[in-house]
Amino acid sequence: MRRYVAPYKRYMIGSLIFNLLSAVLNVFSFASLIPMLNLLFKVDKTVYGFIAWDDAAHSMKDILVNNMYYYTQQIMQTFGPSTTLLLIGLFLVTATLLKTSCYFASAGMLVPMRTGIVRDIRSHVYHKITNLPLSFFSDERKGDIIARMSGDVNEIENSITGSLEMLIKNPILLLCYFSVLLYTSWQLTVFTIVVLPLMGWVMGKIGRQLKRQSLDAQNKWSETMSQLEETLSGMRIIKAFTAERKMQQRFDESANAFRQATNKVSIRQASAHPVSEFLGTFLIVLVLWYGGTLIFSNHPPVDAPTFIFYMVILYSIIQPLKDLSKATYSIPKGMASVERVNKILNAENPIKETPNPVHVDGLKDEIEFRNITFSYNGRTNVLDNVNLTVKRGQTIAIVGQSGSGKSTLVDLLPRYHDVTEGEILLDGVNVKDIALKDLRALIGNVNQEAILFNDTFFNNIAFGVEHATQEDVEAAARIANAHDFIMESEEGYNTKVGDRGCRLSGGQRQRISIARAILKNPAILILDEATSALDTESERLVQEALEHLMKTNINMLFVGDFFQHTFDTSRDGNVNASLHKNINTYKQRFSSQGLTIDADTLKKSWRCSKSVCDYVRTTLGVDIFSARSETDDTSVVYISDEERIADIIDDMSIVKLHYQNAALFGLGHKNWGQTKGEDNYADVCIMLNKTTATALKKGMPESLAPSTKNKLYVALTSAKGNVYLIDEN
Repeated sequence: MRRYVAPYKRYMIGSLIFNLLSAVLNVFSFASLIPMLNLLFKVDKTVYGFIAWDDAAHSMKDILVNNMYYYTQQIMQTFGPSTTLLLIGLFLVTATLLKTSCYFASAGMLVPMRTGIVRDIRSHVYHKITNLPLSFFSDERKGDIIARMSGDVNEIENSITGSLEMLIKNPILLLCYFSVLLYTSWQLTVFTIVVLPLMGWVMGKIGRQLKRQSLDAQNKWSETMSQLEETLSGMRIIKAFTAERKMQQRFDESANAFRQATNKVSIRQASAHPVSEFLGTFLIVLVLWYGGTLIFSNHPPVDAPTFIFYMVILYSIIQPLKDLSKATYSIPKGMASVERVNKILNAENPIKETPNPVHVDGLKDEIEFRNITFSYNGRTNVLDNVNLTVKRGQTIAIVGQSGSGKSTLVDLLPRYHDVTEGEILLDGVNVKDIALKDLRALIGNVNQEAILFNDTFFNNIAFGVEHATQEDVEAAARIANAHDFIMESEEGYNTKVGDRGCRLSGGQRQRISIARAILKNPAILILDEATSALDTESERLVQEALEHLMKTNINMLFVGDFFQHTFDTSRDGNVNASLHKNINTYKQRFSSQGLTIDADTLKKSWRCSKSVCDYVRTTLGVDIFSARSETDDTSVVYISDEERIADIIDDMSIVKLHYQNAALFGLGHKNWGQTKGEDNYADVCIMLNKTTATALKKGMPESLAPSTKNKLYVALTSAKGNVYLIDEN
């Protein structure tokens, strides 16, 4: 916290000064009232004479007390008792006004300090989050990060910065009050100091327990926020699987756990006032008893009026002590939040830039992946000794099964992760030696999931490109086949797309992403399964947009299972015309770029086992072979036993697929037609409609409609594990 307080030291110094003035005025007002009231009500009938302020025969205390009595007597003789009482009241009002003005000034000076500290913490956390590598967010839940940005920072503001006033004001008051008490009667003060450590020990013990409980409560709050974030992100899936009640129960459990933890914290925090009140009263009673015994002795160290003044000041100490005890409760609670925020602030960023990085402004020759090995956990290698060279202007397609490391390979180029072994060279320069900003400025990304912001079409397309004009944005949108649907929206390019582009279809979101990449005009473009999640028509439009990109001087890295899936389906002549047309487009594009794909590679499936591939080949006539080990095999089984069917349907680990109506399962699973090549299921249960079941039983797959045959192929090849065939009748 010290680094956040340092820029606002001037406010703290100002607050200290005004608090000191407030304390002095408070003590002086109390001290001046006692002699005035003693004379006014004739408790003291002594006639006082004026003593010079520099009289060496008397102490300053004696001179001050004597002259206060003297002036009070003069006022009473001049104006009378009633007027004197009025003047005393006015004096007290004036002293109180000055005191409260100083207090207000001290509190007002802490406001910009409080708000500034909270702002700086939030900004620092946000900057840290944006600078951390992607690996950090794979280990942390987004909801937990949001909770730390909101709940924990708010707790720091309420508990720690909110206690700053008490921490500044009350020690000054206590110091002044104790100084006066010690000056008035050291015997009584020593007795008071002996009793105080007991009070401090009780407060400290409760405060330490509060910190532990507060940390637990904040963790429970993070879990609750994570539940909320996951719900908002996955609302479509929740509704598709009719899982509203399940998610509600999960949230209620999390909310109840947070409530219970908060109850413990609040109850313990609420005990601060009664505990401090009791201990303060106990202190007053003890001092009153001890002071009374001294006054009743033969040689009392203080007289009765002085003892009354002493008790007034001592009682005034109670409130600062209570405020300090409140701070000792609040600060541990806030420190628990500080620990959670520090987990982000102190997180190490492994992606480091060299002290004197190389600056680049383009790709002149080639990209080389040289002996690349990479592991996320340091134990299992995702990539092992990979070598790849991409010449300037060349297009490369990277295909393989899900989880084989395709996306990881291209993520190493912009240094979202750093290689474990080997090196990546850009025109012969290791990417680790290149300025990170320059490196990433060369690269454009179009991902499977289009990432859009809740902003206008214009700002989403122009994202990351400074000084983009309307003409530039429109030109990029036209190339990406996005201009027409943008102009059909309510406000054209000024229309907001909604949260994550929720107001757009998948194909529209993807075309906006492509337009963004076109406007950036990167030297290297990475397409990470950019069309695998689209329907046929959307894929056609996106492919046309990609065709425009191909005509530019851009190095393109295509990544995806969908290439393998597309080529697989193309071997079956009975596929729909649109899909076949797109496949020919792929082939033409690869050929124009000098890209060759081995024919035997196209016959392999990295997803399906040998038995599944054999079934597909013999039943559907598709020339496909498994790239998996023969020992890593599964089976295709036709199930007719009703009891066994019921067990399979009840098994939630088995994905259920139906030709047209997945809702018949009552589990919200996909239809065949909703399944795509990117799907990567374990065990699959396929419910066959009457026509399909009959054709397969009679060994007549050629009688199936081309679309049915193609969808069945997709459903079968989506399985990594066993396939269970069930007749819907």
